[in-house]
Amino acid sequence: MDNNTSPTPVVRKPRTKKSAPIIEEEIIEVEAIESPEETVTFKRSHFYSILVVLAFAVGVLVGYVAWGRDTVVTVAAPAAAAQQPSGQVAEAPVTQQPQYRRYDIPIDGYPSLGPEDAKIVLVEFSDFQCPFCRKFHDETYQSLLDAYPGQIRFVYRNLPLTSIHPNAMPAAVASMCANDQNAYWDFHEKLFSSETLDEATYLKYATDLGLDVDTFTTCLSGGSHDAFIQEDMQFALDLGVQSTPTFFINGLAIVGAQPLSNFQQIIDKELAGEIP
Repeated sequence: MDNNTSPTPVVRKPRTKKSAPIIEEEIIEVEAIESPEETVTFKRSHFYSILVVLAFAVGVLVGYVAWGRDTVVTVAAPAAAAQQPSGQVAEAPVTQQPQYRRYDIPIDGYPSLGPEDAKIVLVEFSDFQCPFCRKFHDETYQSLLDAYPGQIRFVYRNLPLTSIHPNAMPAAVASMCANDQNAYWDFHEKLFSSETLDEATYLKYATDLGLDVDTFTTCLSGGSHDAFIQEDMQFALDLGVQSTPTFFINGLAIVGAQPLSNFQQIIDKELAGEIP
């Protein structure tokens, strides 16, 4: 969820001195209650003044009845208003503690980086063809690991959105084929830096990384990792994951290509033991 446009200057026309409007005071005759024959003469301005006074008096009376006798209202000069008590004590609003929910996310058997006993386990459900997943990888991923050296175990789980990303599933398969030859994270980097995701690209990356290309090629078409990836997808959907990337920090969900500071807010609280 950037226009650099300058605001249009407002041209103010010079004010011209206008003469005050002339109001002719009319005479209002009101019959006196004591005698129908007598009349009391008021100017309209006087009549309005009396109405204002009466309205003010009624307002004070209503306020007195509504708020009670013990309510004290103090009026301070503007310069000192911030330092003066209001007279009426107001209780601070009660803020509800945020509700945290931890999800149980299995990590064994999935590609991971970092110590196995790390205090923070960060699981990403992602898609190699997803532009927002790439945004996270380009802008936040390495900075996040660098900010907490030795404290994060980063786990990658596949959620290829096949309905909108036709190359996501083959890319996931290719990454797992690279994992078979202990080259997962190097291949992972290449996939997120690639503008093209197709078999020729995967074979080139396998060659660049010195993998056994024949074994890798057989793996791509052999379907040996299809069920594993499908189970990953089904687990995420059953959990309620609806978009990529979605992360779980020690089971606490954070959705989208969030900036580093948003991850740090949760991780810092988690390390400090502030989240139940």
